[in-house]
Amino acid sequence: MPDLTELKRFEEEVIQHLDAAYNMARWLTRNSQDAEDVVQEACLRAYKYFKSFHGGNVKAWLLAIVRNTCYTWRQQNRAYDMNTVPDDELENFESDDLDPETKMLQNVDKEAIHLALDSLPTEYREVLILREFEGLSYREIADMSELPIGTVMSRLARARKRLQQSLFNRNLQEVGIGS
Repeated sequence: MPDLTELKRFEEEVIQHLDAAYNMARWLTRNSQDAEDVVQEACLRAYKYFKSFHGGNVKAWLLAIVRNTCYTWRQQNRAYDMNTVPDDELENFESDDLDPETKMLQNVDKEAIHLALDSLPTEYREVLILREFEGLSYREIADMSELPIGTVMSRLARARKRLQQSLFNRNLQEVGIGS
């Protein structure tokens, strides 16, 4: 029988981070259904080992479990085409007050960012998502990915540079300057 006190503590501390867990899983699996499966498995693992969690950043702890679950899932599902574009869009920040032209331009910009992020190697995409979307510190990312903090910082710098270059090249192509 489950310990109801432990279950309540788990719900209070962990469940609030399910959106971040799903976001991380979706960017790593590149598919919403697979991300849901990964998050479900990660939550089961998190609950199983929750008694061993003794403080710290519960969000970083959960995202580390999601990350490891994603990598396990990828090893078990090698037939999955990792080059497909995720079927979800980036979070929608547009306002209802915007005119149709502005809304269209926002969607084009989101699509460009989405494609640029999707083109990054997994190790770059991962640190960028954790830092920029989930707000984790360099130390938290280093701890959860078991990398030196310098490696996290250099991957993040390279990810940002590649993302910037990809978006710049796309803009050049749109105006007919690039190849």
